Amino acid sequence: MFFAPAVRSRAFTPAFRTFDRSFERFVNDALSAGTSRSLQVEQDDKAWTLALDVPGLSKEDLSIGIEGSVVRIESKADAKRQFKAAYELPQDIDVSASDAKLENGVLTLKLAKKAPVSNVAQLAIH
Repeated sequence: MFFAPAVRSRAFTPAFRTFDRSFERFVNDALSAGTSRSLQVEQDDKAWTLALDVPGLSKEDLSIGIEGSVVRIESKADAKRQFKAAYELPQDIDVSASDAKLENGVLTLKLAKKAPVSNVAQLAIH
């Protein structure tokens, strides 16, 4: 990769700084929009633990779907409050060894890591 520094003259520096700050605010707001700011993620060798606030929702109001490495959490249509979030983890999730718990408005997901499986086949040389 080639890096060429840009030299800005004094006359344009304040305008660029204002644009840089505005762009940074826009990106930060876009990335945080629709997500819970109270998400906590921890991991160990065997699992990830996600804890997020979902106040006002009961376990009957929530639906959790797991497909590969993506976790989708959403409230049902008839819930008092609407909630929708999706998280992609760096490794596939073992659904059979995973667990979800809702206690005092905090949803805690313990998502087991699926052991990678090698699909390498040996080819004989004749």
